[in-house]
Amino acid sequence: MTDRVPVLQIGDVLLVSIQVDLEDRTVLDLQDDLSKRIVETGARGVVIDISALEIVDSFVGRMLATVAAISRVLGAETVVVGMRPAVAITLVELGLTLGGVRTALNLEAGLAALRRAVHTERPDRA
Repeated sequence: MTDRVPVLQIGDVLLVSIQVDLEDRTVLDLQDDLSKRIVETGARGVVIDISALEIVDSFVGRMLATVAAISRVLGAETVVVGMRPAVAITLVELGLTLGGVRTALNLEAGLAALRRAVHTERPDRA
């Protein structure tokens, strides 16, 4: 049995806090759970907190980019928060730029970035 990553709702934002090792099944469950919650709630933003991750590999980098792309297609902007310096260095060394994924140092900055993104890129949904 795999651990599921919880998807919490805060207003029109969904918060995903990754606290477990990401295995293939866990990532597939997260993609499915998050996409369903975006549709169910009409969420306009997703914050993915990776502050508990001490190391990453190319799999985790691709997963973040894929989850952000799925969210964007469903109308929700994504911000990844809590990236440790070692994680950022590893992603760059692996050549993973996380194109299209916004990042912020912490949850507060991530929520502020989402507010700016939602209001400037999607004024029709305000």
